[in-house]
Amino acid sequence: MNFEVLKFKNIRRAVLAAILLPFVFMITEGAVLIRSSLMQYRTLENDHLFADVLARGGSIAANEILAELVATRTYINNPDEITRAAMMERRGALDSERARFNASLPPAEALDLGLQSQLSDLRLAYSRIVAARSAVDRGYYGKGGNPVHIYGQAGLKQLGLVSSLSSRIHDPVLMRKSSELMSILLTYYGERLIGNLGQRYFDQADFSAMSHEQLVQGEMMLGNGMDRLRFHSSSPVVREILAYRAQPDEVWADTFTKAMVSGALRPDKAIRDKWIGIQNERLDFLRQKIASVTDDIHVTGQKLSMRSHIHMTIVLALSSGLVLLVALIVALAVRGIRLVARVTGERELLINELRNAAQTDLLTGLYNRRGFEAAALALLMQAEYGSRWISVVLFDLDHFKKINDAYGHDAGDVVLKHVASIARESFRSFDLLVRHGGEEFMALLPDSTPEDAAIVAERVRLAIEAADIALPSGERLRVTASFGCAGRANAVSNRNFDDLVKRADLALYAAKASGRNCVVAGPIVPSAASQEERRKAAGGTHDFRG
Repeated sequence: MNFEVLKFKNIRRAVLAAILLPFVFMITEGAVLIRSSLMQYRTLENDHLFADVLARGGSIAANEILAELVATRTYINNPDEITRAAMMERRGALDSERARFNASLPPAEALDLGLQSQLSDLRLAYSRIVAARSAVDRGYYGKGGNPVHIYGQAGLKQLGLVSSLSSRIHDPVLMRKSSELMSILLTYYGERLIGNLGQRYFDQADFSAMSHEQLVQGEMMLGNGMDRLRFHSSSPVVREILAYRAQPDEVWADTFTKAMVSGALRPDKAIRDKWIGIQNERLDFLRQKIASVTDDIHVTGQKLSMRSHIHMTIVLALSSGLVLLVALIVALAVRGIRLVARVTGERELLINELRNAAQTDLLTGLYNRRGFEAAALALLMQAEYGSRWISVVLFDLDHFKKINDAYGHDAGDVVLKHVASIARESFRSFDLLVRHGGEEFMALLPDSTPEDAAIVAERVRLAIEAADIALPSGERLRVTASFGCAGRANAVSNRNFDDLVKRADLALYAAKASGRNCVVAGPIVPSAASQEERRKAAGGTHDFRG
């Protein structure tokens, strides 16, 4: 039978393995695919975000900062309502673009320490611009005053941050375009510095040693930007810029710029006017290209955003499909387990019913003799290896034949079932009960002396005597029972269970002879004094003989 149970358990394990192993494999594959799609989605979203930040940051460095610087210098040299209004307009434009730029930045926790440090430096540079504005408004800058260094540092910090952001982009197309934008910005920024300082050089107005140093810096930025543009010469926009710079007038202007940087150029009005005209046209041309590349980057960023949304849709579809698959497989697994469990349970139930049918009295639900002997054997073997007592209580109903004769066998069966129920509730939970035959019952009480057995038996006797039994006819009936108890200690000469039953049977016979409805422990009829003594000890009517 154990082999059959083990066989069914193995079948259940096989069913579970057949369902769950492919399920685990599919779950793993699905999780890997979803994770990959999520990573790609995050990468695309970050690239889209960086593209927007890059375009805004480049515009600030190339336009707004320098535009405010020019308007500020104009106001310092010619303070009136018109120049002040122009300066305030440029301040508002810079502040507005900075607010948009800051709003488009990724969260601080998404930036590495290097970018966080650059942002901190940029904020410090802007705080110096704010301080310079306050100084201009209070008139601390006299005519010819020049806060170019403050604005120049802010522009360089802005360009440095843009360059660092462009290196964080993963998409190759966007990376190339961002590098192109950075190259054009460096070129434009260098040209802007050269144009502003060159005009002062020609005019011999406020051109100090610091101005010459900034002119050299502008020339270096221009050279760096042009070198980077040549590296991206395959781009149509870059090819247009390189072709433009190769024109004769452009080459002429570059020649005079180099002479200006070296200090060999003497100021000349004709050269000045032509050089400034070329510089202004060059700046306009570069601004157009910056706008073109910036718009292109915005478009590329939008495409990346669309791709990221497609990837997110795929992720959601995969997740939904995986959830449905999990639900389906779980449902199949549960159904399979329930089926196996039901088959196993029904089989075990059938086995238990057959076992119970072989060991249980069908009328009372108590053990029959066969079942009782198997259970009692275990208790007796346990008692043989301990120094404990074991007792037997044998009892039957008084005048039961008269009940059958007067009310019928159906009524007798009701009485037997009711008495069995009372006995089951009144004996201890670990006592063994058996329908010994007909109206006779027997109980095996482990760890009980005959005195203990007599006390328990008296409790059962009182419960039977007090029971009001309803018969099928509607009548009510009370019955009594007689009890005989016997017990033994752990002695080698006293280990015969049949001997215990015989002694209990003699005690039961003695209880019948003493007038029924009492408890006798031992085969001798108790005296009246002894019965009264036991009645007081147990709270009822029973007798005991040791």
